[in-house]
Amino acid sequence: MTGEQRDEWQPDQYARFKAEREQPFYDLLDLVEPVPGGRVVDLGCGTGALTRVLHDRTQAAETVGIDRSQAMLDKTTQHTGEGVRYERGDIAKYSATDLDLVFANASIQWVGDHASLFPRLAATLKPGGQLAVQMPANEDHPSHAVARQVAQEAPHNEALGGFVYRHSIESPEWYAEQFARLGFAEQHIRIQVYLHRLPGPEDVIEWVKGSLLTGYRDRMSLEDYEAFLSDYRERLLSNLPDERPLLYPFKRLLLWGRAG
Repeated sequence: MTGEQRDEWQPDQYARFKAEREQPFYDLLDLVEPVPGGRVVDLGCGTGALTRVLHDRTQAAETVGIDRSQAMLDKTTQHTGEGVRYERGDIAKYSATDLDLVFANASIQWVGDHASLFPRLAATLKPGGQLAVQMPANEDHPSHAVARQVAQEAPHNEALGGFVYRHSIESPEWYAEQFARLGFAEQHIRIQVYLHRLPGPEDVIEWVKGSLLTGYRDRMSLEDYEAFLSDYRERLLSNLPDERPLLYPFKRLLLWGRAG
């Protein structure tokens, strides 16, 4: 399966840490100003549970959730309603005009080339429109660093065809400069650390199985992935303290800007 990414998002696995994963959404939403009667898009909407919250809080007339995963979109039926709909699509290629808000919570880190992506997102906004983005920024934690190490070692590097997953994320300073160059008259950019208390170190593995490790699982046969996961587990647990509960600090980047 090397070189080909499947759609194997597992909503139930992703939802195992629902409260912890949702808090950054609410923190990002707190930066957004309501757009009564406006048009909103939620890039990477997942199951749509939070898209409905976004729609209600912004007082939009129309909110469209976009996601590439059919498994996630299959869960959106219970989160539809007047003014809310969902579409399957590649957020890397999304285009529109005259939007009041583009909202992307924990999604565009999967999309490369932010130097090209952010101008495209800015171009979808009407004057005064808002762009709100939240991305994980935890690449230096063992949970992420160990995955890169294992992926580059035999036999996993061969099974992956040389693929090593890294989130596409730049520094906060880079985004501040980018927002200014794109004409955002106002901006709010910060790194926030979310300190999660997990039952034990093995739960870090369960956490990343619902997010980071999908980038590897989707490119490998089941047998190869199980071998990868076994080596990852052994290496990661040797790099984490054997504490219960385990403190798992997770950095995230929150961006908000208003088009001039």
